[in-house]
Amino acid sequence: MPSLFRRKSNDLVDEAVSSVTSEETAERPRGYTPAKGRETPKRPTVGRRPAGPTRPLTKEEERERRRQLRTEAAAEFRREGGPRDRGPERLLARNVVDSRRTVGTWFFGGALIVLIGSNAAMPPVVRLISNVLWGALALGVVVDSLLICRKIGKLVRERFPKSDQRMGSLYLYAVMRSITFRRMRAPAPQVNLGDKV
Repeated sequence: MPSLFRRKSNDLVDEAVSSVTSEETAERPRGYTPAKGRETPKRPTVGRRPAGPTRPLTKEEERERRRQLRTEAAAEFRREGGPRDRGPERLLARNVVDSRRTVGTWFFGGALIVLIGSNAAMPPVVRLISNVLWGALALGVVVDSLLICRKIGKLVRERFPKSDQRMGSLYLYAVMRSITFRRMRAPAPQVNLGDKV
């Protein structure tokens, strides 16, 4: 017994034979889906991303690719910094620190000399000098940090009166930058020593 809901094969052939004209395709919206039995229009190839490499990379190529990506990421971080470096207040704090010589940049070198000089094998005079040097370095870093924080606080209040930046966080950011060697600072300094901020 033939099914009542089945279509005749002649009807399907007639629907599939009907052609699609270029005027119809021009008038169709972008997400148009043709009815069953009609030809599916081809997608344009303009603006599509090229397919990736067809063959898998060798271990050496993959290693070289990873090395290149790491180098690019490090260069970008050195140039622009990370999320914690964003904002006009942070830029101002960086410029204040970078425009002056800080005692903090000498702190780690001095700490190494103090460590060697305070060894028990050293003569008492050398140990005394290293302890005095350690105290002088610590006092110099504290005083220098206070001066930097004072200047940053004054400039932020003048230039950004409606700033919602927490000042304690900004001061800590500036102090940590001030005890870092100038060549190792990220983002890289944008002002020269002695420039007016």
